[in-house]
Amino acid sequence: MRACRSKSAAVLLVLAALILAPSAAGSGNAGIAALQVALHTRGFYPGTIDGLKGSATTAALMRFQRRAGLPPDGVVVAATRRALGNYGRHLLGSRPLTRGSVGWDVAALQFLLAWHGFPSATFDGGLGGHTAKALRLFQRWSGLPQDGVAGATTIAALRRPAARCPLPLGWPLQAPVGDGFGPRGDRFHAGIDLIANQGAPVHAAAAGRVVTAAFVNGGWGKLVVVAHRDGVRTMYAHLSKISVRVGQAVSTSSVVGLVGASGDASGPHLHFEVRLRGAAVDPRSALP
Repeated sequence: MRACRSKSAAVLLVLAALILAPSAAGSGNAGIAALQVALHTRGFYPGTIDGLKGSATTAALMRFQRRAGLPPDGVVVAATRRALGNYGRHLLGSRPLTRGSVGWDVAALQFLLAWHGFPSATFDGGLGGHTAKALRLFQRWSGLPQDGVAGATTIAALRRPAARCPLPLGWPLQAPVGDGFGPRGDRFHAGIDLIANQGAPVHAAAAGRVVTAAFVNGGWGKLVVVAHRDGVRTMYAHLSKISVRVGQAVSTSSVVGLVGASGDASGPHLHFEVRLRGAAVDPRSALP
């Protein structure tokens, strides 16, 4: 009887730990994302790191448990996390995280940073240069000391709801949404892709002033950035033609460019991104 109670308590504690890393509204669970990263690093989970414990995640977990000689019950207990090695250790908040840290908690941190608008390249459970930069940017955005250490105060800030765009926006063009805002594979897509024909006109989403109108390296291609009120900027990437100049005032009737596939794009589409004081926010939170 005592052994059964101990096992039940362990299961409850681990399940509680999984949900004690809540993410932004509309996102998955950071603890589940950490599990997916751990399984991915061991070659058992090829899917998207989305924080959703669906059938693919459960099947991958059960395959790993069988391989590790554990009961394939699809439940993350302490024995499963031990078998996962470094990437199964350290729940979020159990230690301060600094550059060079590796573990379950780092993967959860990366997932939370991304949903708060500061993606860090890949979700890989290692606190390298990209994650360290994203962490400091989030700390600055949140008014916290920029020490690059994810301690209790930073983690508490990450557990709050993510920011939303305070400015109503219009659709830059009427087109179906391809990839949305959120996880894509082992990375995070910080905007939405609108699938349209080459040369389709792209309009400014709100009144503002152009601050960038150039070809920009890093995959953006021909990029227009418009600054609006309330600390909001909108970004229009992969254009085939730029139709505005830096310093120009624009309104929702202004064409800022034409749809294209410049930069890192596999076909014509508009990558539309919204930033609030530097943090990427879901454009759909402001679109009608």
